[in-house]
Amino acid sequence: MNFKYVSKDVNDTLTLAENIESEKFPNMVICLDGELGCGKTVFVKGFAKALGIEDNITSPTFNIIKEYMTGELPLYHMDVYRIDETEDNIGIKDYYKKGGVTIIEWSELIKNDLPDERLEIVFKVVDENTRVLTFKPYGRAYEELCESVL
Repeated sequence: MNFKYVSKDVNDTLTLAENIESEKFPNMVICLDGELGCGKTVFVKGFAKALGIEDNITSPTFNIIKEYMTGELPLYHMDVYRIDETEDNIGIKDYYKKGGVTIIEWSELIKNDLPDERLEIVFKVVDENTRVLTFKPYGRAYEELCESVL
């Protein structure tokens, strides 16, 4: 079952991410997809803030993975736009079991390397401020999260 959420501005997206963070659990994986500038990194900023991370969150496009260890749980922020799905020599799958939260931007590019249980969020731009977010939970924990937050 898919869930939808309409974000009317950046603050809506930040608040949504904070609400999802309130349902966090170790080894949580959130996959963010959508065109450039649709709000993926804004979502990560809201989630990180709610985790208690004070670092400036930016997209790890050239780093691929940024680790934030100062929050309630470790946050592993990935941007896989620049990697090739056929080779994972940076150990992406290892992060899924490190006890933190993994958030992956452009996850559709590595779909064969995603865990079976995860939350996928697709951002669709409606206009300058409005986004429609479609949530697709894989696994009971993610279904319960969507039911409780959305």
